[in-house]
Amino acid sequence: MSSTGGARVSSAALPRVVIIGGGFGGLTAARTLKSAPVEVTLVDRRNCHLFQPLLYQVATAALSPGNIAWPLRSVFARQKNVRVVMMEVNSIDPTSKTVTDGVTTLPYDYLVVATGATHAYFGHPGWTPFAPGLKTIDDARALRERLLSACELAERSEDDEVRRRCLTTVVIGGGPTGVEMAGAVAELSHRTLKGEFRWIDPGKMRIVLVEAGPRLLPAFPERLSERCKRSLIEMGVEVKIGSSVTECTERGVSLGPERIDAATVVWAAGVRASRAAQWLDAEHDSSNRIIVRSDLSVPPHENIFAIGDTSAAQSGGRPVPGLAPAAKQMGRYVGRLIAGRVCNGVNSPAFSYKHQGDLAVIGRKSAVVAMGKLRLSGVVALMFWSLVHILFLIGFRSKIVVAFDWLWSFVTRQRSARLISDGAPGHAIGPQATRGAFVAKCEQQSRS
Repeated sequence: MSSTGGARVSSAALPRVVIIGGGFGGLTAARTLKSAPVEVTLVDRRNCHLFQPLLYQVATAALSPGNIAWPLRSVFARQKNVRVVMMEVNSIDPTSKTVTDGVTTLPYDYLVVATGATHAYFGHPGWTPFAPGLKTIDDARALRERLLSACELAERSEDDEVRRRCLTTVVIGGGPTGVEMAGAVAELSHRTLKGEFRWIDPGKMRIVLVEAGPRLLPAFPERLSERCKRSLIEMGVEVKIGSSVTECTERGVSLGPERIDAATVVWAAGVRASRAAQWLDAEHDSSNRIIVRSDLSVPPHENIFAIGDTSAAQSGGRPVPGLAPAAKQMGRYVGRLIAGRVCNGVNSPAFSYKHQGDLAVIGRKSAVVAMGKLRLSGVVALMFWSLVHILFLIGFRSKIVVAFDWLWSFVTRQRSARLISDGAPGHAIGPQATRGAFVAKCEQQSRS
């Protein structure tokens, strides 16, 4: 595809590659096809690529959304064989080789499905409005406003029960996302906000991390898992291991007979793949991830591939984890495979995943890293974690800005993105509720 005098000219003879999803996998696949004689159409329901591993830092006011999201058109401005289309695909027809949103139809010769995943509530969809997760910028902004508004509402209220509930946060899920979220909330409340209010002490905020399994960070070595638990406890986080959530309502959560009233509940306990398996009528696992062949193609189609969180791939007899490095490796593999087929008809060997390690940050002075035989914790691990994540960011400016923000936060314990938008919804009683109505509702519930 090229342009001459402002008019777009389509090279009809070139194979058409459609990539659904502008996440790590889709972005890498499109970039890998830079020199291939193909027309690439990258489709996403948003106009930006989002660095999801740092969403929790937007939610806890450490970073601004613009620091971790980049316009897809800007990313591919110089890659002339890529066209970016903003649309939400809801159907794939392998027979006619088309994808559509019901209005626009895009033909393909090769299709790469990288549609990611959403939250999984394990058979409790009714919990969704009370325990939101972190998958989008809107999720992060809404959660940030919940956390900050809770402190503002507690400052206004004269009811002790309302204050306690406003100053209680529950994080469900003890994987990297849950651990990082709990640690970040502890830093925000116990350090950044401490001393800024007059009637309440955010430093006394109750933060509860709930994990149904026997330990935190199950993918990490047990020693690092215990180190993480100790660090969180030292930061003031209550860690409840082997505790399953049995109920989640607007008032908080229940862990069997134990009830925790909380204004803010964060879901970090599981994910479920998009509906791509249903679009393709493909075999899938319990998390709706498509069962793929060794070359990441979707049976029985040779020209359709599923990568990233959409794919239940195997490498060396083991499942490929749903991590950003894995998605990038899949995207690179599929890009090279398609280029090889187009150029000389040669297929690549089976996909082989190389695990690059596990990382999780706990607080401003602690993290855990497991890479092969290397085990790190504490400040050294934090520096390593920071370097790795900065390298993953797109663009020199983003790397510099994020590094500076982290350094500033580390030295001053301040967070620059503590904004509550005008008309921010009162949490826990519906999206249209006002903050005053939230206080009234909390007071009513505390009396009941």
